[in-house]
Amino acid sequence: MSDSKPSIVVLGGININFIGVTPRLPKPGETVTGDRFYINPGGKGANQAVAAARMGAAVRMVGRVGRDSFGPDLLDGLAREGIDASGVAIDPDNPSGVAVILLDGKRQNHIVQIRGANLACDEAQVEAARAAMAGARVLMLQLELPFEVSLAAARHAKRHGVAVLWDPAPTVEAMKTGYGAVDILAPNQGEAEFLTGIEVKGPDEARRAARKLRDEGVATVVIKLGEQGAYFVSDGQEGLVAAPAVDVVDTVGAGDAFGGALAVALAQGRPLPDAVRWGVAAGALAVTKQGAQASMPVRRDVEALLGRVF
Repeated sequence: MSDSKPSIVVLGGININFIGVTPRLPKPGETVTGDRFYINPGGKGANQAVAAARMGAAVRMVGRVGRDSFGPDLLDGLAREGIDASGVAIDPDNPSGVAVILLDGKRQNHIVQIRGANLACDEAQVEAARAAMAGARVLMLQLELPFEVSLAAARHAKRHGVAVLWDPAPTVEAMKTGYGAVDILAPNQGEAEFLTGIEVKGPDEARRAARKLRDEGVATVVIKLGEQGAYFVSDGQEGLVAAPAVDVVDTVGAGDAFGGALAVALAQGRPLPDAVRWGVAAGALAVTKQGAQASMPVRRDVEALLGRVF
């Protein structure tokens, strides 16, 4: 295992988030009064880039933002985290991606995305990702960009020995055609159900879903179970990593914190069960703070929680 600063490439979505907090979601045609509203940077790709950077990685981000009032702020936010955003293009024809997020009384998130410039990513972003992968150990992907763009980057990574960690969110049917290009697939419960047809309520169903994904060609599967932790299956090893009990503020970005920490731990050569513990610890810390990128934990806090709990 190496504690050196690993190089990680993130090809993914960059959004501005509009977040409202309300005791409950409205019924059709109903208006409810919310508690508060705030705006912050997001996008699963950008969130995971911030998560990995705060865990100690050298991160290169590839994607697109719009030539609008949000684009410069989104790029500045990445730069403040020490992320190399030279691979992020400014799109003159499409607006920056937007996510509208409602948090209910249980602090569960309900998200609507308008992907804007993210969906305009094309061969130019594939080329930028290929260039960024020189010397990288992990490529992180999601599904906020056109699937074929991410798949082309994944295939390049596989050919050049870069591990592919793919978060299949928001999931699409085409994901099932790309399993051969994935080293680690990390869906949440809903995404695992979409991909397998198995309703994942807890570890038992996660085990069955993960094994089914393995049978269909995925090398390693890590299913995020929220407050229950995460279940992993790979060659000759599988198991549940339970999540520590924490006070939940909101769940926005928890899965991205998990992914960033998992990627860094794997890039440093940690065994899969250990890397999943890093992911679970990071996700647990993320839900104790408000926002997406703002809630991504720093390495010392993850290490401290690991020392107390695992």
